[in-house]
Amino acid sequence: MTPCAGTRRITSLLVVAVLALGGAGCANVPSGGQVVSGRPAERAERVDDPYVRLIPVKPRPEWGPAQIVSGFLAASASFDDGHKVAKMYLSGQPSWNPGLRPFVTVLANRITDPHVIKSASNQATVRVTGEELGTITADGQYTASPKALDATFQLTRTQQGVWRITGLPGDDKAGLLLTKDDVERAMRTVNLYFFAPDRRTLVPNGIFLPVVNRQTLPTQLVQALLAGPTSWLTGAVRTAFPEGTRLRRSVQIDKDVATVDLTKQARGGDVEQMSAQLAWTMRQLSEIKTWRLQIDGESVAPDGMDAAQPVNAWEGNSPDGRAPIDGAHQNAYVVGPSGFLGMLEGDRAQPVVTGAAGRLTRPAVSPDNQEFAGLSADGGQVLLASPVTGQPAARLVLTAHKGARFTAPSWSRDGTLWVVESKKDESWLWVRERNKPPVRAAHWGLGGREVLAFRVARDGVRAAVIARVDGRPQVQLGRIAHAPDGSLDVGSFLPVSSELQDAVDLAWRDYGTLAVLGRAKRDSQTLPFLMPISGSAITSLGVGSLGEPRTIAAAPGAPILIGTRSSGKDQVCRQRAPSNSYSPWICPTPAKDPAYPG
Repeated sequence: MTPCAGTRRITSLLVVAVLALGGAGCANVPSGGQVVSGRPAERAERVDDPYVRLIPVKPRPEWGPAQIVSGFLAASASFDDGHKVAKMYLSGQPSWNPGLRPFVTVLANRITDPHVIKSASNQATVRVTGEELGTITADGQYTASPKALDATFQLTRTQQGVWRITGLPGDDKAGLLLTKDDVERAMRTVNLYFFAPDRRTLVPNGIFLPVVNRQTLPTQLVQALLAGPTSWLTGAVRTAFPEGTRLRRSVQIDKDVATVDLTKQARGGDVEQMSAQLAWTMRQLSEIKTWRLQIDGESVAPDGMDAAQPVNAWEGNSPDGRAPIDGAHQNAYVVGPSGFLGMLEGDRAQPVVTGAAGRLTRPAVSPDNQEFAGLSADGGQVLLASPVTGQPAARLVLTAHKGARFTAPSWSRDGTLWVVESKKDESWLWVRERNKPPVRAAHWGLGGREVLAFRVARDGVRAAVIARVDGRPQVQLGRIAHAPDGSLDVGSFLPVSSELQDAVDLAWRDYGTLAVLGRAKRDSQTLPFLMPISGSAITSLGVGSLGEPRTIAAAPGAPILIGTRSSGKDQVCRQRAPSNSYSPWICPTPAKDPAYPG
């Protein structure tokens, strides 16, 4: 039984109990994540890895200063009993209390063993060095911050003759120093769900949540939801829970029915919207099939629903929008052999825009299929066309500055067009609402970087980019916030994974997964991957020769399409069996630049 993918470092200072009780998925630190071939990356809705309980060892009288620090670091990874055992290693630190939502410094697994650098008869200084990967704040938000770690601990020999820690790195404000393996054992990555500005679409907010024991996880999840979004999404999303709403008691589960009892403040909230947020958040726990909402001990339910709600009853609020009917999926569009914009029917493109208006590269189709955006052949102009055969010309929307070019356009669900103008070490985000001229975003977090790709998620709140960082393309995730005056703040970009390098294009497969063209560290050529935005392991897709992959298109439930060039010819490739990630790639369509609406 394997608790999580990856190496597990178990020393004599820890006892590890694997409890096969079911739980949320392992907490993969986004700065790492090994590449796993052939294993599909699914949405983080229901994942049931065993819960791993760390049982730390108490300090022993014969231990010296270095052993005391080792024991303290190991005990810090156990969240049972309020870090009771870890506190036994301390003396004179009454204010050190990390709590259930501590500030965590995440370290690479390769850190030096603690070693004494200064010693007197009853005083000692112990040093630990290593590589810091990032931090997890009290609200569960992970931020990558790679840098060297050099931490020292002060120790004193007590009157009883035993060594204890009297000074922590950062003193009494110190949080926890945990290795990547510690985090993946003791914490889980889960999604909280909040509303986009349209008050209809839910937006996932991924957090790292410590697991004290499996039975408390439903309560921890709901408490985290009621506490509101992390700092990363604050201002970009809304919650239906009135201020001050809390749990009256822990979440009760009888068989597969959960009861969530909220304080009286919830009476001022919208029952339907609160139910949607709770249902989507709790559906990650497999033991909950239905649930009841109570306010101040009284059962309430949305209009037309029973008191016992199925956790999957709110599909209309999905971050991906409404699911296709009867297993259908969105039509794909491509640029045909003679330059026309066409819709894929089987393996052939049927023209939908012809003439001068049809000659667009990197096309993007609005969600309602009423407008087509694209670039000129040199990438220096953004053009718009309508699906009317024989229209004389495409409309010019934007022209790039000298030395700059545009990324492929992207649409959000409300019909807004997004595109980034970029050159070396500089970029601008342009936003065009329907029937209005394009404007530059007031606040753009990547203004000092070259941006190679920009894609808005279907929830309209998150954006995935490929930005050049230290000379290498890097996949990052940012958020879109609307200020009260109507201006846009698009920023707070965070790296998703460092395991994929030289990324060339990306698309949103679903609300939790990106489809990316790039190279894993072991690869010599560009290949397609699925990249969970949670930082979980990326997945390589299929086998077979793809020539020179250039563009990728994806949509929920639809085949991933790749535009490639092989032997001097443009081809659009798909997997022979799209539902099977092992399936080989075939390239039956003479076309390029595939795209799905939205």
